[in-house]
Amino acid sequence: MQLHKHLWKSSFGKAALATAALSAFLLLAGAPSAKADHWDSCNRRLAYVEFRLHESIVYFGYYSPQANYWRHERHEAFEELERYRRREWREREWREREWRQHERREHRYYRDRDRDRYRDRD
Repeated sequence: MQLHKHLWKSSFGKAALATAALSAFLLLAGAPSAKADHWDSCNRRLAYVEFRLHESIVYFGYYSPQANYWRHERHEAFEELERYRRREWREREWREREWRQHERREHRYYRDRDRDRYRDRD
Protein backbone atom coordinates (compact mmCIF):
# COMPACT_ATOMS: atom_id res chain seq x y z
CA MET A 1 0.00 0.00 0.00
CA GLN A 2 2.87 2.34 0.77
CA LEU A 3 4.36 1.65 -2.67
CA HIS A 4 1.13 2.74 -4.34
CA LYS A 5 1.05 6.02 -2.41
CA HIS A 6 4.71 6.60 -3.14
CA LEU A 7 4.20 6.06 -6.88
CA TRP A 8 1.61 8.85 -7.18
CA LYS A 9 3.82 11.20 -5.20
CA SER A 10 6.80 10.60 -7.46
CA SER A 11 7.52 12.71 -10.50
CA PHE A 12 7.13 9.69 -12.78
CA GLY A 13 3.56 9.10 -11.60
CA LYS A 14 2.66 12.76 -12.00
CA ALA A 15 4.13 12.85 -15.48
CA ALA A 16 2.24 9.70 -16.48
CA LEU A 17 -1.01 11.12 -15.15
CA ALA A 18 -0.48 14.45 -16.93
CA THR A 19 0.38 12.68 -20.20
CA ALA A 20 -2.73 10.50 -20.01
CA ALA A 21 -4.98 13.49 -19.30
CA LEU A 22 -3.44 15.57 -22.10
CA SER A 23 -3.67 12.76 -24.65
CA ALA A 24 -7.34 12.12 -23.75
CA PHE A 25 -8.11 15.81 -24.11
CA LEU A 26 -6.38 16.06 -27.49
CA LEU A 27 -8.06 12.89 -28.73
CA LEU A 28 -11.57 14.02 -27.82
CA ALA A 29 -11.31 17.76 -28.48
CA GLY A 30 -10.66 17.95 -32.22
CA ALA A 31 -13.07 15.49 -33.82
CA PRO A 32 -16.58 17.04 -33.72
CA SER A 33 -15.93 20.12 -35.85
CA ALA A 34 -14.90 18.28 -39.02
CA LYS A 35 -18.32 17.73 -40.61
CA ALA A 36 -19.95 21.15 -40.67
CA ASP A 37 -16.94 22.95 -42.14
CA HIS A 38 -17.32 21.45 -45.61
CA TRP A 39 -20.82 22.83 -46.11
CA ASP A 40 -19.70 26.30 -45.00
CA SER A 41 -16.61 26.23 -47.20
CA CYS A 42 -18.68 25.23 -50.25
CA ASN A 43 -21.10 28.10 -49.69
CA ARG A 44 -18.27 30.53 -48.97
CA ARG A 45 -16.48 29.54 -52.17
CA LEU A 46 -19.68 29.94 -54.18
CA ALA A 47 -20.32 33.41 -52.75
CA TYR A 48 -16.74 34.47 -53.45
CA VAL A 49 -16.86 33.20 -57.03
CA GLU A 50 -20.15 34.97 -57.72
CA PHE A 51 -18.72 38.19 -56.31
CA ARG A 52 -15.64 37.90 -58.52
CA LEU A 53 -17.79 37.14 -61.56
CA HIS A 54 -19.87 40.24 -60.93
CA GLU A 55 -16.75 42.38 -60.47
CA SER A 56 -15.14 41.08 -63.65
CA ILE A 57 -18.32 41.76 -65.65
CA VAL A 58 -18.47 45.31 -64.30
CA TYR A 59 -14.80 46.12 -64.94
CA PHE A 60 -13.97 44.09 -68.06
CA GLY A 61 -17.30 43.40 -69.77
CA TYR A 62 -19.67 40.47 -70.09
CA TYR A 63 -17.69 38.58 -72.75
CA SER A 64 -14.21 39.22 -71.35
CA PRO A 65 -11.75 36.36 -70.63
CA GLN A 66 -11.85 37.25 -66.93
CA ALA A 67 -15.64 36.87 -66.83
CA ASN A 68 -15.39 33.56 -68.71
CA TYR A 69 -12.84 32.33 -66.17
CA TRP A 70 -15.09 33.20 -63.21
CA ARG A 71 -18.09 31.61 -64.96
CA HIS A 72 -16.07 28.42 -65.21
CA GLU A 73 -15.11 28.67 -61.52
CA ARG A 74 -18.76 29.25 -60.61
CA HIS A 75 -19.74 26.12 -62.52
CA GLU A 76 -17.13 24.09 -60.61
CA ALA A 77 -18.32 25.52 -57.29
CA PHE A 78 -21.91 24.54 -58.11
CA GLU A 79 -20.75 21.04 -59.04
CA GLU A 80 -18.87 20.64 -55.77
CA LEU A 81 -21.88 21.83 -53.79
CA GLU A 82 -24.15 19.43 -55.65
CA ARG A 83 -21.77 16.50 -55.02
CA TYR A 84 -21.76 17.35 -51.33
CA ARG A 85 -25.57 17.56 -51.21
CA ARG A 86 -25.94 14.21 -52.96
CA ARG A 87 -23.41 12.53 -50.67
CA GLU A 88 -25.26 13.87 -47.62
CA TRP A 89 -28.56 12.67 -49.09
CA ARG A 90 -27.16 9.17 -49.71
CA GLU A 91 -25.78 8.96 -46.18
CA ARG A 92 -29.09 10.12 -44.70
CA GLU A 93 -31.01 7.58 -46.78
CA TRP A 94 -28.63 4.84 -45.69
CA ARG A 95 -29.07 5.75 -42.00
CA GLU A 96 -32.85 5.81 -42.34
CA ARG A 97 -32.87 2.47 -44.14
CA GLU A 98 -30.70 0.92 -41.42
CA TRP A 99 -33.01 2.36 -38.77
CA ARG A 100 -36.11 0.95 -40.47
CA GLN A 101 -34.52 -2.50 -40.68
CA HIS A 102 -33.54 -2.28 -37.04
CA GLU A 103 -37.08 -1.29 -36.08
CA ARG A 104 -38.54 -4.18 -38.06
CA ARG A 105 -36.19 -6.65 -36.39
CA GLU A 106 -36.88 -5.32 -32.91
CA HIS A 107 -40.66 -5.01 -33.22
CA ARG A 108 -41.03 -8.41 -34.84
CA TYR A 109 -40.24 -9.94 -31.44
CA TYR A 110 -43.00 -7.92 -29.77
CA ARG A 111 -45.52 -8.63 -32.51
CA ASP A 112 -44.84 -12.36 -32.32
CA ARG A 113 -44.99 -12.30 -28.53
CA ASP A 114 -48.31 -10.44 -28.49
CA ARG A 115 -49.73 -12.69 -31.19
CA ASP A 116 -48.85 -15.75 -29.12
CA ARG A 117 -50.36 -14.20 -26.01
CA TYR A 118 -53.65 -13.47 -27.74
CA ARG A 119 -53.68 -16.86 -29.43
CA ASP A 120 -53.41 -18.59 -26.03
CA ARG A 121 -56.52 -16.78 -24.74
CA ASP A 122 -58.80 -18.26 -27.42
